[in-house]
Amino acid sequence: MCGILTILNIDPARSNPNELRKVALAMGRKIRHRGPDWSGIWACDRAILVHERLSIVDVEHGAQPLIDTMNGNVLAVNGEIYNHKDLRHQLRETHDFQTNSDCEPILYLYDELAPKDFLNRMNGIFAFVLYDTKRDTFLIARDPIGVIPLYVGWDRQENLYVSSEMKALVGHCERIQEFPAGHYYLGHEADKGFQNYYEPKWAEPGFYPTTPYDPAVLQEALESAVKRQLMCDVPYGLLISGGVDSSIIAAIAAKYSQGRVEEDGQSPSWWPRMHSFAVGLKGAPDFAPARKVAEYIGSVHHEITFTVQEGLDALSDVIYHLETFDITTVRASTPMYLLMRKIHSFGIKMVLSGEGADEIFGGYLYFHKAPNGEELHDETVRKLKKLHLYDCLRANKTSAAWGVEARVPFLDREFLDVAMMMDPSAKLPRNADYSRPIEKFPLRKAFDGYIPSEVLWRQKEQFSDGVGYSWIDSLKAYAEKEVTDGMMRGAAERFPVKTPETKEAYLYRQLFEQHFPSATAVNCVPHEKSVACSTAAALAWDASFQNMVDPSGRAVAGVHDEAYKN
Repeated sequence: MCGILTILNIDPARSNPNELRKVALAMGRKIRHRGPDWSGIWACDRAILVHERLSIVDVEHGAQPLIDTMNGNVLAVNGEIYNHKDLRHQLRETHDFQTNSDCEPILYLYDELAPKDFLNRMNGIFAFVLYDTKRDTFLIARDPIGVIPLYVGWDRQENLYVSSEMKALVGHCERIQEFPAGHYYLGHEADKGFQNYYEPKWAEPGFYPTTPYDPAVLQEALESAVKRQLMCDVPYGLLISGGVDSSIIAAIAAKYSQGRVEEDGQSPSWWPRMHSFAVGLKGAPDFAPARKVAEYIGSVHHEITFTVQEGLDALSDVIYHLETFDITTVRASTPMYLLMRKIHSFGIKMVLSGEGADEIFGGYLYFHKAPNGEELHDETVRKLKKLHLYDCLRANKTSAAWGVEARVPFLDREFLDVAMMMDPSAKLPRNADYSRPIEKFPLRKAFDGYIPSEVLWRQKEQFSDGVGYSWIDSLKAYAEKEVTDGMMRGAAERFPVKTPETKEAYLYRQLFEQHFPSATAVNCVPHEKSVACSTAAALAWDASFQNMVDPSGRAVAGVHDEAYKN
């Protein structure tokens, strides 16, 4: 996972380009954890592009910024373009390729096609800035779901800053905002603002898919997504939480582990031994099922344990890297942050993870209350559109903190088109052809036999619960000790915007403010006033969700464990 930092729209009459170059280098150092392998910079009087590289593909030659030698355009990318070889073949004109990088085709797609056209041809996770030197304009874009983070900001001179993480912009920009997922921004069409290029049929308001559920089609689509995302020239690993989502991804990856996918399996894999990882407190619920999956697929498995104190000690660093004070995100990110540090120590630079399945298939426990397929579909679409604020942010920033890249096959745009065009009534837990209502039945059925049945049919656990139930309880107890009743009474005065409602929320907000004291940084953080807000449909589906302030799945009465057997 790389880091990009650019300064655009520079007016030499207002700003000294040479001084801004020094500023840009200093800002780039703040995100170097994302790309510790190499630093690159390109600068002129109108634009500066800085790139901090984590080398995953074409390790030897893929340094950035990349330059089109024929017209001078410059490109800085954070991400992976999984179909880059196909894109090369689709180009009509002759181009002077300098590398085997998966990102270089973006330079030449820009030459030949309108942004919306070529962005919709790309399958990958990405955020990039392309500076057109001849026309003195630029193109900024972010991947469809927002797996890769991206922020923009403006200083007093109206210079435009773009960064992979907000921390590089704080202190330099008066205004900061998140760059919207699935959008692009053209410098010479700035009056049009951010323009949406990702408009799938399944996300259209009022549209409800009718394609019958076919487990074979679903299976083939996910296998293809995982195979695409195994594109890698460095050692990689698997995250196995003990749940069905990550376990299925791991099992599919193991199927392709012996052959190099870049050559369609015709040559041996550079890294044939698969390493898998699980994290938790001692005796965590996730450990036993994760171990069973690892044994089943033949991976070299590593159980990473942490103590409650180690987790508490890491909270400030976690919030610094996450750039959020959202409760569920902080809870789940702390174990993942510690895990990624261990993974980094193994020399592994890429991992496959299972984010996105719950949003696609209605996997959260409250989906048991969905009244029909149409309302379930509406809620899955809503959750997917917000995923960049939560699970994508967690997966990306906790891994990037240690120079590791997290890939998420469930959010592959081609797989999404298959899974989200399925008749949503097939996703209703109570319609499951199983001994009891169970969430994500279509996914489980499609991969029957890939993993042990006791894991395949295991009930949903939130990650922050699965690492050990005492983790959340300990966070609450720590917050109770650190935040007094008097502090809570003054919460609205101390934090008038996005006021914390619990002591745990107050603690996280306080730590966030220590790192990011500006009001504009707070505006970049989502604020869910209760669990009901983060699961909006639940308000209509079940009155018991109203006024809840603890978003843990097991805290919702009548949801966890035996609740849905009857």
